[in-house]
Amino acid sequence: MKPADYASACRDYERVERAIKYIETHFDRQPELKEIAGHIGLSEFHFQRLFSRWVGISPKRFLQFLTKEYVKELLSRPTNLLDATFDAGLSSPGRLHDLFVSCEAVTPGEFKAGGKGLTIAYGWHDSPFGECLIAQTERGICWLSFARTGDRQALAAEFTAAWKKARLVEDHKRTKPVVARIYDPARWNRSSPIPVLVKGTNFQIKVWEALLKIPVGTVVTYEDIALYIGFPKAVRAVGNAVGRNPVSFVIPCHRVVRKTAEFGNYGGGPARKRAMIGWEAAIKAA
Repeated sequence: MKPADYASACRDYERVERAIKYIETHFDRQPELKEIAGHIGLSEFHFQRLFSRWVGISPKRFLQFLTKEYVKELLSRPTNLLDATFDAGLSSPGRLHDLFVSCEAVTPGEFKAGGKGLTIAYGWHDSPFGECLIAQTERGICWLSFARTGDRQALAAEFTAAWKKARLVEDHKRTKPVVARIYDPARWNRSSPIPVLVKGTNFQIKVWEALLKIPVGTVVTYEDIALYIGFPKAVRAVGNAVGRNPVSFVIPCHRVVRKTAEFGNYGGGPARKRAMIGWEAAIKAA
């Protein structure tokens, strides 16, 4: 997707999210395409075009990716994924590179300082999943999250609290190039990884590093992550760490689901999590 298309994708996403929420509410009776389209104020024809423009596949195929049955299918595959596929680096060579990320943690002293001495540039940008707030230091991205129902104020307050002693500078031009890389699968490659700077406990950082190894178009469970990092009984703590991920999408917490194949919660809203999983599944299937 070209950067110029992000505004259109952002507008499209708002309708896609409404459609997903409608499907979630009425999933037990499997609503027809015409009904879903009517709910968001579109004809079947325009609903079809909306999806093709947003993700490149038909609504019917996309909706298959949003079901519990699809997640069950992913989870039924051999899950020494955590040892084999994680370490392989590429989920589908020749077609798609995973979103390779170079992750660095702040030092204990920097953690204690709460960002003091750091200058952080931030900006608001359109994305395929709605408006996002992204921030970066000289060492890498330190924040990425999505506005819910257009509420910038709450998101800005959360970001400010996380880096309360840093010097925060709004600089849309500086953050724009990294946004272009994040949402363009053609630019996901390990030869030039996206640098990320995270601030968390040792346990949280272990969890976030594990998330980075989940390939595009794949999901794992919280139990899988706990086992992989060597704390098989710490499933609840893993869930808390996943929920505190400060760099959404880039550190792909949306790829972690419940053992029951339920999608589970997400900081940007459960519909957005479903949309991300479906979007990535469509890219991988292309």
